Amino acid sequence: MAPTLNHPTGVTFVDDGHNPVHVDAATYYGGGEAFTRSRTYSHSHIHGYIPKRTPLFEEDTHMRARRMSHDEKSVTGPRRFLIDVEETIRVVLEQEDTDGDFQISITDAGPKMMALGTATSNGFKTFDVRGTYMLSNLLQELALARDHGRKRIVLDEARLSENPVDRLSRMIKNSFWHSLTRRIDGDGLEIITADPKNRTGRVQPRIYVPYGEPAMAEYYRKVAREKPHMNLDVQVLPPKPDDAVFVKSLNSKPGLLALAMNEVDDGKGGRTLKGIPFIVPGARFNELYNWDSYFISLGLLVDGQVTMAKGMVDHFIFEIKHYGKILNGSRSYYLCRTQPPFLTDMALQIYNQLDRSDVESNRQWLKRAIQAAIKEYHTIWVAEPRIDPKTGLSRYRPDGLGIPPETEATHFTHILEPYAEKHGISVLEFSEKYNNGVLKEPALDEYFLHDRAVRESGHDTTYRFEKRCANLGTIDLQALLYKYEVDIGTAIREVFDDELELEEEFDLAPFPPSVEAYRNPYRECSTSRFQNSEEWFERADHRREMIDKYLWNENKKLYFDYDTVLEKQSLYESVTAFWALWAGCASEDQCWKLVSQSLKRFEVLGGLVSGTEESRGKISLDRPNRQWDYPYAWPPHQIMTWVGLERYGYLEDAQRLSYRFLYMMTTAFVDFNGVVPEKFDAVKLSHLVDAEYGNQGLDFKMVPREGFGWMNSAYQVGLSFLTTHMRRAVATCTSPEIVFGSSANLENAVAQAAHAATDPLGLAMESLDIDSLRA
Repeated sequence: MAPTLNHPTGVTFVDDGHNPVHVDAATYYGGGEAFTRSRTYSHSHIHGYIPKRTPLFEEDTHMRARRMSHDEKSVTGPRRFLIDVEETIRVVLEQEDTDGDFQISITDAGPKMMALGTATSNGFKTFDVRGTYMLSNLLQELALARDHGRKRIVLDEARLSENPVDRLSRMIKNSFWHSLTRRIDGDGLEIITADPKNRTGRVQPRIYVPYGEPAMAEYYRKVAREKPHMNLDVQVLPPKPDDAVFVKSLNSKPGLLALAMNEVDDGKGGRTLKGIPFIVPGARFNELYNWDSYFISLGLLVDGQVTMAKGMVDHFIFEIKHYGKILNGSRSYYLCRTQPPFLTDMALQIYNQLDRSDVESNRQWLKRAIQAAIKEYHTIWVAEPRIDPKTGLSRYRPDGLGIPPETEATHFTHILEPYAEKHGISVLEFSEKYNNGVLKEPALDEYFLHDRAVRESGHDTTYRFEKRCANLGTIDLQALLYKYEVDIGTAIREVFDDELELEEEFDLAPFPPSVEAYRNPYRECSTSRFQNSEEWFERADHRREMIDKYLWNENKKLYFDYDTVLEKQSLYESVTAFWALWAGCASEDQCWKLVSQSLKRFEVLGGLVSGTEESRGKISLDRPNRQWDYPYAWPPHQIMTWVGLERYGYLEDAQRLSYRFLYMMTTAFVDFNGVVPEKFDAVKLSHLVDAEYGNQGLDFKMVPREGFGWMNSAYQVGLSFLTTHMRRAVATCTSPEIVFGSSANLENAVAQAAHAATDPLGLAMESLDIDSLRA
């Protein structure tokens, strides 16, 4: 009779019960080490298992049959591997990462094959992990295991071969949102004060606290005293913080702007302040942004993170109260600038998902949001200089002086060089003298007026707005303001019994707009009466009439921007024309014409491009690509069009477009180590973008940590449009040309593409740019 084996207490064995496979890394790798049931522990390969390496390509013996006798044959359960984390990371990178970027992609020239010891054989038998996708997932899993302090792991094969759609969606929900979360308080300041856009050479952390918040200012001073290593500089802003001269004076000492905080128990019997968490876009954008936050919130709502989205609205309410507007971003150099307005839709969508157990609290929260939106509407969007009183159209037209400090160092060199040569000085010296007002150049002032407007539009940059943005009544802005007017009217009627009191004093803009009305210095005060739904619906009706009058082009079956100075349409074809569908300001006939005759101008293999190639014009060394032009595709344009098409009953078109974009995202995720970038070239289906500052979301080692804010949302929102069959097809990277071809049968397409989509060579060949290879 064999002696009884006495194992140490608390030991976990590889054949014991295991965590569910497809869970977050903290759950999967959070347990202790696992061991085999060998008679002696010295026999267990888990203590020093070295992955079997394939021979070098220079040797003929590297050729392997697809499966050999050394492979495990009888598998009674899911396959699992015994892995030494550090050694396997070393071998994977040495063998497969041939370009040295700490990622495994289809551009790497390794053998794309690695033998791993199986858990059931105690690491003696091996099984080949093959292909870019499984090997990149292996690298990612090893990096995550290292994060959790694991030296050796038992890894389920199912985590390496996981359905890519499920894997990406899970990573966004369980990992990316968490990594993009920031908080402005003593615990979060060291992360959030870092600003990759700061070019001053001085990196001292600095926070600007708004006037009228003494408790907040004292809180941050206390943080500075308690954390002297931070060298935190706390400054209080003046009552009017968006004065252009004052804002320019801050360019040499940029800093973070304080946001909303909650008062909480400090655990010592007293009270303290705690920052409300929010999501940043990611990469070089490490602060709260305006329109990014709207699209991010849509993804958060899909993933059930209602409280996080609600907190971002709280920050916007705070910004409108203290900074006069929802800021482009929460840094000092953004104080004069806002971005496309989405607050009302954002607030209403969140309100509809709030816990119904406290109806009155929810109602009060929505009231604050709508009150803030009304203030922003009257004091920013229908106030001068943004409104054109003659047409009643609003424009992106922010205040500001000098050269935008947050841009890349050489961004304006080609613009400034002629002026520097004119004065016989260097570009750097000219920039300093121009910013300081020593040198006056009215033409350059005009250029930067339009440049600031481009940045306020969110579409920085595009030839659509070149040297004219501040004069344009754009279709996107009119559609958004129409939606504001309808949303505010609807909320007042449905939630506030057709009567809403405004508690903060500000001037109400004249209505209907006219040159004479705006010349009259008299303004009605916001607190003089209650708001009702009728006046807001009247404003919406008037705006729709102006959109039809000035922006709709019946001959071209498309909306265009209107130049309020030249008094004619600007005939650049922009995909933002479809924002009219999202807002609901297009008639059924206009929608039909947009879908049947204009949509095809923007639809390419990877979704919707920002504008048409014809409108962009020819590209040359002197006229380089701009990132918001053809052939680039951005999440906001996709989501707005999907929702707009669904609103008007064109669900099949919305599904087709969402499939195209998600196909592009999924193939990049599969082929390039899990990348989720800021934008795509939708014609080449590539995230390797060289326009302007390139792309964001690419700079990571071994495992993607954040994705990119609104691209994460586009995936989660886009999946909600797909049928089950479409989801299966996109998971096998089935081309939209196959899925939506005239003779294609979706079920057959999935089956036919399943093998090809998992073949690394096939994926690489599909992604090759043949023209560039010939060049």
